[in-house]
Amino acid sequence: MKFIKKFARDTKAATAIEYGLIAALIAVAGITAMGAVGNSVSGTFNKVDTELKK
Repeated sequence: MKFIKKFARDTKAATAIEYGLIAALIAVAGITAMGAVGNSVSGTFNKVDTELKK
């Protein structure tokens, strides 16, 4: 019973989990943004390639 009370009062684990969730959210946002930029750059290079082949 002491373990459960001690665990409930411990906020270090909750803080670590919160920081982990924030880091995961930032990673997902970064991956999404990089994917969009990658598609845009790829389209630009394809247009340049098409124009150079004419």
